[in-house]
Amino acid sequence: MGEPNDAYAQYFDGQSYLAVVSDSQVPIHNVTFEPGCRNHWHIHKATNGGGQMLICVGGRGYYQEWNKESIEMLPGKVIHIPANTKHWHGAAPDSWFSHLAIEISGEDTSTEWLESVDGAEYNNLK
Repeated sequence: MGEPNDAYAQYFDGQSYLAVVSDSQVPIHNVTFEPGCRNHWHIHKATNGGGQMLICVGGRGYYQEWNKESIEMLPGKVIHIPANTKHWHGAAPDSWFSHLAIEISGEDTSTEWLESVDGAEYNNLK
């Protein structure tokens, strides 16, 4: 499950855990979310390349891009997030959730953390 994700706790609503899978060649992290935990809206910025790939490995969660419907994530579901796309991801309100987060290499990459996901909208997820 990893250690409490204290370094990024300010960007999450609820408790998450982080385990490094690989920190060479391709950075891969296993992120585990307690039920109801989700990260804030954010953007993986890049001038070329960049973005992120999520692979659900356990539980049930959601991914959503700004102004689009949420997508349910179950084990085996892969989400490809283009650079410069505002989005969030996290556990369903009633389920633990784990995904592998794979950072896609690019130029001038950074993450911009934004506002929390609206609680009323989140609680309406099935």
